[in-house]
Amino acid sequence: MVISKATSNSDDFTIHSTFASRYVRASFPRFKMPENSIPKEAAFQIINDELMLDGNPRLNLASFVTTWMEPECDKLIMASINKNYVDMDEYPVTTELQNRCVNMIAHLFNAPLGEAEAAVGVGTVGSSEAIMLAGLAFKRKWQNKRKAEGKPYDKPNIVTGANVQVCWEKFARYFEVELKEVKLREDYLVMDPVKAVEMVDENTICVAAILGSTLNGEFEDVKLLNDLLVEKNKQTGWDTPIHVDAASGGFIAPFLYPELEWDFRLPLVKSINVSGHKYGLVYAGIGWVIWRSKDDLPEELIFHINYLGTDQPTFTLNFSKGSSQVIAQYYQLIRLGFEGYKNVMENCRENMLVLKAGLEQTGRFNIVSKDNGVPLVAFSLKNNSCHDEFEVSDYLRRFGWIVPAYTMPPDAQNVTVLRVVIREDFSRTLAERLVIDIQKVLHELDTLPSKITAKIALNGENADKNVTVVTKKSAIETQREITTVWRKFVMEKKKMNGVC
Repeated sequence: MVISKATSNSDDFTIHSTFASRYVRASFPRFKMPENSIPKEAAFQIINDELMLDGNPRLNLASFVTTWMEPECDKLIMASINKNYVDMDEYPVTTELQNRCVNMIAHLFNAPLGEAEAAVGVGTVGSSEAIMLAGLAFKRKWQNKRKAEGKPYDKPNIVTGANVQVCWEKFARYFEVELKEVKLREDYLVMDPVKAVEMVDENTICVAAILGSTLNGEFEDVKLLNDLLVEKNKQTGWDTPIHVDAASGGFIAPFLYPELEWDFRLPLVKSINVSGHKYGLVYAGIGWVIWRSKDDLPEELIFHINYLGTDQPTFTLNFSKGSSQVIAQYYQLIRLGFEGYKNVMENCRENMLVLKAGLEQTGRFNIVSKDNGVPLVAFSLKNNSCHDEFEVSDYLRRFGWIVPAYTMPPDAQNVTVLRVVIREDFSRTLAERLVIDIQKVLHELDTLPSKITAKIALNGENADKNVTVVTKKSAIETQREITTVWRKFVMEKKKMNGVC
């Protein structure tokens, strides 16, 4: 007679569901590698559960970075995710696709290329690396000229607006270049070309203009900067060039504002960077830098790799990197073409105008951004004496929206704004929904005491106590202090109302 016996093994993961296993009740070390392995299903579930606490990328209106691509492109990305781009010998087709992208973008930016002439440029991990490479080229070319003239070459500087991205500060610090910033004004939130040219001296390696300020989306006047700099160069005998940081605007201006002169049509523009992962419509991890000609990229900065009997020049700070984003950029360029990119950018602009109109109809906001530029809406409260932009941003999180609030750089630090970036996947329906939720937030804030009243209420639990008003140290310190106090007050109010 055969006797059957049921066995139970709590470690046999194949019998149990993930949530019936011991792994969901175990505490895993956070900063040290665990001693033992765990099943792949458990590892996936543990990580996936934590990632649920991240914000929704589609509702992250703080970011310019692409958060949606077509499923066909997703398949190409996954198929090439194990390819190391630097292995040009093993993956020559991927290298060829990068070269095609460089040439397409160079033509888009009106590079003065001959019929069969190849463009000079390279793919990077983003505009930060692209700016580092462009800055190095300017610095080396300036140094070479100064050495040939027998002049000092130890104090290079670069002129920018105070609205530049932090990557420019990194470049200046890492590569020992003085950063000369043109201060902003409350009525002029981008670099003033006149003041920029006034700051140029014989040690200036270039002037950096921003095509699409991250603060308010505005395009700086590159044409005026070029004209003023041409005159100064004539007067001084210098040949100070221009770099255009088109991280956000490089894939917008050619389609929405084709007559705008900002690119290689201007003689002093020697290099341009653009983020493929912004309005180039590719997931994070791809940028491009294009030079006007070979003469603008010093040969000593270029390394040469021989693959399949052909010389392959390379100029990067990064070495190993994935091929997926390069392939995805090529997909978008041939999939959409000029017509498709134009349609996408027009849709973004139209949805920006819808959101702007909705905010204006509330009667509560001043619009700080311009209609022409990067499709975003930067706006501030007309009256922030009771509640400020930081509170609006905080309360919008309850609805899932991530909308940043920030103060402007010097000398416009008294201006505080909220900013909504309109990307390809931000539809008119979402724009209308956001306006509705903003109105709900404003209504709720209107029912709450002002920040000052809340602070007094917390500091004066006993009515007989004297309330001491602390003199504010700085705008930022005061803002942080008030935000902290206000949050405590709101939490106490929730507890009293029994809100979970």
